[in-house]
Amino acid sequence: MERSRIAVAGASGLIGSALVRSLTADGHEVVRLVRRAARTADEACWDPEGGYVDTAGLAGCDAVVNLAGAGIGDHRWTEAYKARIRDSRVLGTRALAEAVAALPAQERPKVFVNGSAIGYYGETGERPVDESAPAGAGFLPELCVRWEAAAAPAQEAGVRTVFPRTGLVVARGGGAWGRLFPLFRAGLGGRLGDGRQYWSFIALHDEVAAIRHLLDHDDLSGPFNLTAPQPLTNREITAAMGRVLHRPTLFAVPAPVLRAVLGELAGDVLGSQRVLPMRLLESGFSFAFPGIEEAIRAAE
Repeated sequence: MERSRIAVAGASGLIGSALVRSLTADGHEVVRLVRRAARTADEACWDPEGGYVDTAGLAGCDAVVNLAGAGIGDHRWTEAYKARIRDSRVLGTRALAEAVAALPAQERPKVFVNGSAIGYYGETGERPVDESAPAGAGFLPELCVRWEAAAAPAQEAGVRTVFPRTGLVVARGGGAWGRLFPLFRAGLGGRLGDGRQYWSFIALHDEVAAIRHLLDHDDLSGPFNLTAPQPLTNREITAAMGRVLHRPTLFAVPAPVLRAVLGELAGDVLGSQRVLPMRLLESGFSFAFPGIEEAIRAAE
């Protein structure tokens, strides 16, 4: 991509902050969407739940990337927190998509990259799925369907719209893996439940590279699974963490304990998602860290 102006919502999150660093390092101008009054020229104000976006900050941007949303695993899934997870994504996406569509045609971005997740597919067991698979059933699949549908105003305005369906990001600084690293370093790591459930992971470096790949290629639109080519079981990933970190992995958390501690969220921790990045590979993307041990070392 030539030097561009790119608006990013969720710029302070795990993926967003890494993406902003990557873009600015290559000389791109990044406008961060913030939930307060803008203080500098590289900020624009928005209120995702309230439906407000300062369109002046989007005008003339070549791309808009929306990675905003309340953390899926940050709290127990009470009805109130589930509503926060949903509203932060669906209402925020709709606000941005409507703001993009409202811009004069000559000032609209060429592409709208709107975050999504492999939660779209629900439980897949041992069955591998790609982007052609239908949505599953349950809170996360229903959320992802509504999340992606909220981008319709941008699509209808003729803006190329892409949905990166992200898997479990292997990173030290946040997300699910950010919680795993300290446990494993302390020798307290182990499988979750029976460990047979598939985890579809991706190194943070590859996550950022894949988003930039989607930004750069004008012929790419729709859903793309952002996961490494070979998903592994929780048991296999646990063993890999032990090997890389040189720690024992003797502990195991029984399924009933996870359910007692996590509530409804435990169903997704214990669930199996064997998701393949078919469209990403077909588009010519190459993973720098396709294997789990490579991804863990890259996160260290």
